[in-house]
Amino acid sequence: MKGARKAGGRRGARHDAPLDVLQHTTIVLGEVLRFAAPADALLSRHFREHRQLGARDRAFIAETVFDLLRRLRSVRRLAGDDASPRALLLAWLARFGGWNLQRFEAHTRSIEREWIAQVKAASLDGGTLAERAELPDWLSETLLAQWGSEEAVLQLARALNCPAPLDVRVNTLHADVAAVAAQLRAEGIGCEPAPLAPQALRLEGKPALQKHPLFLAGKIEVQDAGSQLLGHLLSAQRGEAVCDFCAGAGGKTLHLGAMMRSTGRLYAFDISERRLEKLRPRAARAGLSNVHPMLIAHERDARLKRLAGKMARVLVDAPCSGLGTLRRNPDLKWRQTPESVARLSATQGDILAAAAKLVAPGGRLVYATCSLLVQENDAVADAFAAAHPEFVPLNAQEILARQDIALTCGERLRLLPHEHGTDGFFAAVWERKKT
Repeated sequence: MKGARKAGGRRGARHDAPLDVLQHTTIVLGEVLRFAAPADALLSRHFREHRQLGARDRAFIAETVFDLLRRLRSVRRLAGDDASPRALLLAWLARFGGWNLQRFEAHTRSIEREWIAQVKAASLDGGTLAERAELPDWLSETLLAQWGSEEAVLQLARALNCPAPLDVRVNTLHADVAAVAAQLRAEGIGCEPAPLAPQALRLEGKPALQKHPLFLAGKIEVQDAGSQLLGHLLSAQRGEAVCDFCAGAGGKTLHLGAMMRSTGRLYAFDISERRLEKLRPRAARAGLSNVHPMLIAHERDARLKRLAGKMARVLVDAPCSGLGTLRRNPDLKWRQTPESVARLSATQGDILAAAAKLVAPGGRLVYATCSLLVQENDAVADAFAAAHPEFVPLNAQEILARQDIALTCGERLRLLPHEHGTDGFFAAVWERKKT
């Protein structure tokens, strides 16, 4: 829109004046919009560098940045494709942030307020499917090819563009789901059973949990209800040798350890030492003594050979585009590209084939992603199945039903936010033939 550059022209505060909250938000937004690093990491860094910011200011900055990322196509239609971060911020506040013109007076100049009035009056009618869905063109085209209709894509996109609720998993080694729910409610934290996952509670709002007694005692862990179903598909049992092949910081590892009642051996592999270091204190807090983190260089690491054919169950929660988690990571839709997805799908196939070598005869293998794309999901699973006839597919719906989890999904798990109230997940399950 004409005037966007001029409206966003002020570079920042004078050196002798403290930055106000909009200036802090503009600085962070400018960094985030380069899409060179995860938005949450950039926010954390900014808050570390500006410890004077209070809790309310931090919440405003974080929520505004994430909400703007969700509506970036519309905001750019209003402010112009070449608009500065400040102009984008002002446009978002005017149209989606609930700010009236009077509220802008303390933060803007008169010429900016004239432009803001134009933004408030501008039409957002029409637009391409990608613009209406708040998605990059390539992603809307890919989803349209998968779902077959614009309305189906818009239904999915509307759910992805809403903030995710806060789910926790109750650690049944130390606590009872009903007792935890009762304690939270007694403290004024509303909660209800989350959909599908039997140990999941969905909390009202976004209460701070890191210093909560239940969290410190290892009785709860933050984990999306859909993510918890992956543990139920693997169904790790007491005393088994189990592997979480791409463990990361270990959210699913902790769930598997609790299912195993802290018995047997639970290997947690990852290529990031930093992520595995985060797992160690989490496992201790959860009361797990059976977790064995192992740093590997890649999926072909020689140290994996000694475990070949010895694992009763292997989970491959593969590195992926993360497009099923856009409710909580909206920057991913702008950071991913067709080229990055192609690279990921090739890596996923390599990791799955390597992990399969660890599965013992009669053992179970689960391949999972938090992606929405066939290229990362069914295509990878189909290619693996064609190349490995020794692995027989199992029915995900039947596995879950045996654990009293009622979900109509058929052979492969598919979760979508607008249908299941969870992040988007995919999973395929196989059993290795005994002979």
